[in-house]
Amino acid sequence: MGKIFVDACKGLETPYTPVWMMRQAGRYLPEYMAVRAKAGNFLNLCHNPELAAEVTIQPLDIVGVDAAILFSDILVIPNEMGMKLEFLKGEGPVFEKPIVTEADVDALIGGKEASSKLTYVYDTIKLLRKQLDERGDDIALIGFTGAPWTLATYMIEGQGTKTYNICKKMMYSNPALLHKILAKVTEVVKLYMEKQIQSGIDVVQIFDSWAAAIEPSKYNEFSWKYMVEIADYLKSKYPETPIIMFPKGVSAFIEQGLVYGNFDVFGVDWGTPMAMAKAKLGDRYVLQGNMEPCRLYSKEETTRCVEALQNIMGGKRHIFNLGHGILPDVPVENAKHFVSECKRVSKK
Repeated sequence: MGKIFVDACKGLETPYTPVWMMRQAGRYLPEYMAVRAKAGNFLNLCHNPELAAEVTIQPLDIVGVDAAILFSDILVIPNEMGMKLEFLKGEGPVFEKPIVTEADVDALIGGKEASSKLTYVYDTIKLLRKQLDERGDDIALIGFTGAPWTLATYMIEGQGTKTYNICKKMMYSNPALLHKILAKVTEVVKLYMEKQIQSGIDVVQIFDSWAAAIEPSKYNEFSWKYMVEIADYLKSKYPETPIIMFPKGVSAFIEQGLVYGNFDVFGVDWGTPMAMAKAKLGDRYVLQGNMEPCRLYSKEETTRCVEALQNIMGGKRHIFNLGHGILPDVPVENAKHFVSECKRVSKK
């Protein structure tokens, strides 16, 4: 028997439409908070394969999803490229010395050297592969990375931002420097994802969380083409490994018919109408998504949305998911309700 989630990524017939959630191993689960407390802090948890594997598996047993997504963080990449990272309470991730000059870019650790420092991630995957295989329930394991643009925003701004003005100042006034950063990050990401596949993941997801910060006419140049380059590299070596692209907030880019590339699944964010995504992309890619995460606060609204998505997609070439990550204060019961409703409406 194949893994239902992998089959769905390949557009094959499945007994029901599989479902998982972004950030499903996270703060809404008391069990996760207990493990995080044991680890001491968030980065320690990412660096501890046994604990990272434990929280990866929690949502399978508690919520009943059809795929496990590796517990890690996108910022381990710039961290291992030589940028000192801290997670500060109330502030989130902060880099001690953001990138300002070309010399800063040249000083970054690149390619093979940086990707080989991420051993704790590969060890977590190997442990998970063993644990999931022993369970025998055909649950797929998703590996992931941030897209080069999303990673670059943190590396240039030094932390999360609402305006992206430092990045965008570079985009318009010194595009060559921004492209140099993006190219260097892309090389690390390619090797990082390759090692994740070699360690035992079934599916790759590339998150471009901050895609909406770029105007549609510039999106391909500064983000999408780098994501496509990563997908091409992986597909040339691992053609059987499905790839999911998830750029958040690019409704206009989709509408203009600008989405292209050698990948399998397109993650649709909650701000993009699913019917439009299906009309533009549904014949080329399996679609994943796209319930507004805040609907999880209401079981009735969750059911309404799940039924509407089922009506649009008809149980074909679709994976149920949220249109972004689950929020920390969502009741666990409501997450379970979402998963069971997805299975109920799509059961063949």
